[in-house]
Amino acid sequence: MGRGFVCQRCGNDNVRFLGLGKKGETYCRKCLEFSGAKAEPYEREGPPVPLELPYSLTEPQRKVSDQVLECAKIKKPVLIKAVTGAGKTELVFATMEWFLQRKLKVAFATPRHDVVLEIGPRIKKAFPHAKIAMVCHGHTDDLTGDVVVLTAHQLYRYPNYFDLVVFDEIDAFPYHDNELLKNMFRKAVRGTYVLLSATPSGEDLDEISKRGGRVIELNSRFHGKPLPVPEYRKAGVLGFANMVLELKKMVKEGRQVFLFVPTIFESKRMFNLVKHLVPKGESVNSEDEYREEKISAFKSGHLRYLVTTAVLERGVTVADLQVLVFNADNEIYSPEALVQIAGRAGRIRGFENGKVLFYGNRKEGKISRAISIIEQANEKARMQKLLC
Repeated sequence: MGRGFVCQRCGNDNVRFLGLGKKGETYCRKCLEFSGAKAEPYEREGPPVPLELPYSLTEPQRKVSDQVLECAKIKKPVLIKAVTGAGKTELVFATMEWFLQRKLKVAFATPRHDVVLEIGPRIKKAFPHAKIAMVCHGHTDDLTGDVVVLTAHQLYRYPNYFDLVVFDEIDAFPYHDNELLKNMFRKAVRGTYVLLSATPSGEDLDEISKRGGRVIELNSRFHGKPLPVPEYRKAGVLGFANMVLELKKMVKEGRQVFLFVPTIFESKRMFNLVKHLVPKGESVNSEDEYREEKISAFKSGHLRYLVTTAVLERGVTVADLQVLVFNADNEIYSPEALVQIAGRAGRIRGFENGKVLFYGNRKEGKISRAISIIEQANEKARMQKLLC
């Protein structure tokens, strides 16, 4: 069984993952859950889709945008290494427009369900005349459009389908180090691709080099202000009390706050402790069926803080956001994850100086490394500005 078998869906050829059907046919157990409907061919009716961006790119953004487009035209893959809040999505709009003007098929992929729901409307604003299909868990009724915004798990529906795939947050769970999802991504691309990340791994950088691609860096945020550098605070009982006082002060000042904790259990426990002391909050996690409603209430200002797991470390942008991380030295966090979490603050023009506090038992190790990564990016941005 399985001699010479290669799964057409995920590329698996390991006999340990092969099964035998009732009629003697060989099938792949590794990707058996990915068995939904495939996308039908889609052809746009009417004129090509124009980009209608209501604002101009900054000069650093424009340079990167031009470089990405030139690579995409000759099917040269690109990895954009851009700091959090640099406006990574905007860097690919011109390239997306070039493909859409030729009525070619475009996808914007991401590992996270929440990011699909966040990015889809932003792309619709940039391309108001385009049909945008958002495809993720709970949103699979319509699979086709001028731009398909989808999670990595939905790429199996699109074999050899897209002329351009923009893949955001390639270092995020569950895509990072998941060879099954990476195979599905490769099989969905029939043209070229652009990868986006603030914290790509050495493996990511090596992979783009092996495929003859180019790495393009952007170390400054679109508003030109430096990344907020996290401050370290001691955790423990006293640290918890100080953190609650800090949270209470921020909420009283009218600011909004993400309070990150490592696990779902801790998010619930922390909120139960804090809610009696600080009003207008909620807890969210990946298993919360009301997560979307809570995030919406937070964005509208009805909630002032969210106690959250890493489910909100990416993709959500809120004005005047402050960030607290309790037990930041927990094993669940990598330095790169802490950089992403810190990157939630200071993203909006007019609110560039968000506060980031890391509470932990020791600064040495991942907390120190995360702070160093942010400081190095700020120094690179400062030097680039001096050279311009």
